[in-house]
Amino acid sequence: MVSTYEVRPIATVVGGHTRVLDDYQGGVRSIIRLQEEYPLETLQGIEEFSHLTVTWRFHLARPEDVQLHARSPRGNTRWPATGTFVHRNHRRPNQLAISYPRLLDMDGRDLHVTDLDAVDGTPVIDLAPYFQQMGPRGGVRQPTWPGEMLDAEYWKDAAERP
Repeated sequence: MVSTYEVRPIATVVGGHTRVLDDYQGGVRSIIRLQEEYPLETLQGIEEFSHLTVTWRFHLARPEDVQLHARSPRGNTRWPATGTFVHRNHRRPNQLAISYPRLLDMDGRDLHVTDLDAVDGTPVIDLAPYFQQMGPRGGVRQPTWPGEMLDAEYWKDAAERP
């Protein structure tokens, strides 16, 4: 069994969110800038896709932020206490996230996107186009609390932030 695995960023988020926020993630434009070591040819054809699959690291999180126990999402006791791997935040051991931003434009190494819930300076670990056929198969099941937590304000337009 491998105990560690080295991963190097392939790109960096430029612009967009300037601080970590729980909500108002929508409508923010940012750039995913591919590192110079990767030839432009590695992006050839990506502009034909509407969305990307972006794996990124919560680079502002600290190792001591990891919480290996059940807890209510956002500390809201209206929602049930759930385990570490039931949350989608920086408190998980590898502090990684996956997002599906809309690709707006491409300019050389710069992929202009919107609705990427990462902050300026975030290291991008991996990047791929989103294929509908690779999304969930069959009906999707989940409890009510993720919808209550995220539908209300998570993807609200950032311009509406109080």
